[in-house]
Amino acid sequence: MAENATLARPYAEAVFRLADAGGALAPWSATLRTLTQVVEHPDMQECLAKYDLTAPQLQELFLSLCSGELSAEAKKFVALLIEYDRLTLLPEIFGQFEALKNEREGVVDAQITTAFALEGAQLASLVADLEKRFKRKINPQVSIDSDLIGGVRVVVGDEVIDGSVRGKLNAMAAGLLAS
Repeated sequence: MAENATLARPYAEAVFRLADAGGALAPWSATLRTLTQVVEHPDMQECLAKYDLTAPQLQELFLSLCSGELSAEAKKFVALLIEYDRLTLLPEIFGQFEALKNEREGVVDAQITTAFALEGAQLASLVADLEKRFKRKINPQVSIDSDLIGGVRVVVGDEVIDGSVRGKLNAMAAGLLAS
């Protein structure tokens, strides 16, 4: 069977083209986030695995669980995914859509891991420094990991900036072992 990323790509690209042409990247992003949350919910996963629902039944159930009003295009998109048994690809479709959206907007995601919570000014300063370094707008995704002891670890694309105390200790240990 083909990999999920390969199966999801044409759907993500089609939705991206539709959203981009209509100037609706942000609304489609929010819609895909909602659809992804619904399909990833444990109850929906159980329903998809255990029950043999017809396409209209599944569509009615799925759309009833989506919060807010979905556009006609979004409803057609859900129907298409159900028709071709691709509903479970929504998380991958959403991820690929976000990557295309970020590329269009000149934004890059940054995984920022800190030992302690960052205050607003600290995070803003860090993001500003990262934007200067990468010459792109940064979309920070912050998490806390007390194992870092102190400092931050930043991952942007395939580049890692490890300014954590744990990272420095590991580098020192590696240097001592190499001697």
